[in-house]
Amino acid sequence: MSKPRLGFVGIGNMGWPMARNLAAAGFPLTVYDLDTARARRFEAEHGGRAADDPESLGRAADVVVTMLPTGADVRRVLLGDDGAQGGVAHGLASGAVVIDMSSSDPIGTRDLGALLAARGIALIDAPVSGLVAKAETGTLTIMIGTDDEAALATAEPILRVLGDRLVRVGRLGCGHAMKALNNIVAASAFAATAEALIVGKRFGLDPAVMVDVMSASTGRNFHVEMSFPMHVLPRRFSTGFTLGLLAKDVSIASGLAAALGATTPVLELVNRIFAEGRDEVGAAADNTAVIRRWERLNGVVVEPERGE
Repeated sequence: MSKPRLGFVGIGNMGWPMARNLAAAGFPLTVYDLDTARARRFEAEHGGRAADDPESLGRAADVVVTMLPTGADVRRVLLGDDGAQGGVAHGLASGAVVIDMSSSDPIGTRDLGALLAARGIALIDAPVSGLVAKAETGTLTIMIGTDDEAALATAEPILRVLGDRLVRVGRLGCGHAMKALNNIVAASAFAATAEALIVGKRFGLDPAVMVDVMSASTGRNFHVEMSFPMHVLPRRFSTGFTLGLLAKDVSIASGLAAALGATTPVLELVNRIFAEGRDEVGAAADNTAVIRRWERLNGVVVEPERGE
């Protein structure tokens, strides 16, 4: 079967390798980015075509993938600034499929899905986990929410190029909910680990030894295995995922809990902690650099005693 014409919107740190992998897989590809020079460079290096604007990308595509910072950005690029013209959806034909792989607000996703459905366009939410390294290798974990089985059948061959674990998590919006809830659990683990290392160092423990012990004990989590030994202790801070984006995901999860009337004091606290960390350290900083706020508050730097 011939591959559908594919549009890809947002070729940033994650979007670039994802779009590159789709081009390499033989999908007829059109890309769009607000940074038009970046889109032209992608065209020169990896083929396909750089669209001049979102609507022209829509006219050139049967399926569109969005990989943007926020759900508001996704809505704007699909519907245009005023909802009446200029967006991708205005160029798409009835029967088209949009796959939003951004980290968007799940309630907003359901609202957007209804607006697109009125145009005969199906929306699937399919956010990812795995950072840039797994985007490069096409081994992302993808969380899929959809109410449309036919649209999913169209999307699945595209998603299988991008990820090696595709998880159907529920109806439309559930993918974005799962991503935000996963990230608030990860942020909570980072916060607890950071504070434990601060206290341990003040008492005389070596943070590197603490990380080794935690990674083999009940305190084991992603951050003691990856973030602290690879980025915090050696002061690299280079995961490729910004603090602003993590704080945004944490806020989405906390906001979802509030909208559902759930009692979640931990989520509320973690949301505040990461909002304050973003404001102090900077939204563009790597997410692991949030440790600098704890270090400033405590007058302690989390680094190995022996320069390991």
